[in-house]
Amino acid sequence: MGELRKTVCNRDCPDACAIVAIVENGRVVKLQGDKAHPITQGFLCKRTSQYLEVQYSPARLTTPLIRRNGALVPTTWDEALDYIAERLLAIKRESGPAAIFHYRSAGAMGLVKSVTSYLFELFGPVTDKTGDICSGAGEWAQTTDFGDFEANDPSDLRNAKHIVLWGRNVYVSWTHMLPTLRAARAAGTGIVLVDPVHHRTTDLCDRFWQPRPGGDFALAMATARVLFERGWTHPDATRWCDHLDEFRELAHARSVAEWCAAADMPVDAAGDLARRLHDGPTTIVVGWGMGRRLNGAGIVRALDALGAITGNIGVPGAGVSFEAKRRRPFDLSFLRGNAPRFITEPLLGEQILAASDPPIRAVWITAANPVAMLPDSATTARALETRELVVVVDSFVTDTAERAHVVLPTTTLLEDDDVLGSYGHHHVAVSRPVVPRPDNVRSDLEIMQALAARLGLADAVAGDARAWKRRLLGKLAPHGITLERLEEHGPTRHPFVTQPVFAERGSTRPRAARI
Repeated sequence: MGELRKTVCNRDCPDACAIVAIVENGRVVKLQGDKAHPITQGFLCKRTSQYLEVQYSPARLTTPLIRRNGALVPTTWDEALDYIAERLLAIKRESGPAAIFHYRSAGAMGLVKSVTSYLFELFGPVTDKTGDICSGAGEWAQTTDFGDFEANDPSDLRNAKHIVLWGRNVYVSWTHMLPTLRAARAAGTGIVLVDPVHHRTTDLCDRFWQPRPGGDFALAMATARVLFERGWTHPDATRWCDHLDEFRELAHARSVAEWCAAADMPVDAAGDLARRLHDGPTTIVVGWGMGRRLNGAGIVRALDALGAITGNIGVPGAGVSFEAKRRRPFDLSFLRGNAPRFITEPLLGEQILAASDPPIRAVWITAANPVAMLPDSATTARALETRELVVVVDSFVTDTAERAHVVLPTTTLLEDDDVLGSYGHHHVAVSRPVVPRPDNVRSDLEIMQALAARLGLADAVAGDARAWKRRLLGKLAPHGITLERLEEHGPTRHPFVTQPVFAERGSTRPRAARI
């Protein structure tokens, strides 16, 4: 039996699983879930269970690459970093720091990687990213409607009489909610799936409604009209809903049949959903996919409104649950957010090409593969191919790295040394290397520190990973959640979880939902 070493998955997933690695002779031979973690519960998703194929892939990048005569060839760290620093300093001097674009996404979710953003703020500030291809529309919608967004604790689903999974494929994107949903179903909770795609999640449900792609808003409005017609709105809804009359007027702009026809749904679908919302407490679990289309924020706002007008807010087992704020418990006060301009993520290629005064001359890409993951790949690729300097930090030569002038090899999740939150639950954790990284590979922190030394900013980003972890945990330390405690006891629920929206509604007039 090998040695057991624990870490936490840092990939873009709501579960942030606690991992137990079995190590023999310096090599991980098996990965399993940590039974002690209340979310992971001893099992991993298929992707993480098979991660060793990635960890030990022969395609793994283990040396810096630089472009010569049109091809990426191996080079030394000194040559790569000297070249990058020389070009960045020249571009800043000639065109100003806004001619440099820093793009960091969620390919690795650790917060120590925020040092990358910090260095480019200090060096520039440079042009930065705004918007979000994943959850930005839904976050804006819920913030507009409720003043904040914060998913209920996953365990609260056990208090629900009905659960509406609206656009959420839990088998693929929320695997560790399966035990909770199965237990709820066994206890008599009604579960319905609304999704334009038929998938395995239907196995958990007593009903499945399949609107046409983009038909979610129309189905939500049909449901709202049924609620109004049958008098199934909460009698106190006027206390916590702004614009209730206008929302009723919108719902009545078409008949239930007309709204359902627009969604390619039978009228029974709206009746079934309305009944479940009326017969609460009911939680609507909102999927991310709906926000990634035209009027995505409007679709999420319609679901927020269904929860608000039926009183399915502020009570156990009820809510419109989108995501948790994974950064909330950490001290990120060192980040200034002072970029002189922004590139909108979904329009990255188009806006890089269109940028002027100054044009974008250099792009630094961390934890992302935008050519593969963003809309309009051809335009994104062309934008990168026409820059003077593109630097990609990654473990593999991705579609994006193939367009780079310099590629810098970094650590994998099993070599990660960081702190993490989650957007699916309220635990914080630390990741620790379970095996040494290859000799010529560096962490994101080390890469930025080596670059900073060449840019005259070494002191600003000094400190090893443990020092940065302690800095990021500064808000949590007074509550007893220290680096040492997390290392010893594992992931811990943090105390900065905001109360469910309208938890105060039962006593005094709560702040109003804008619908």
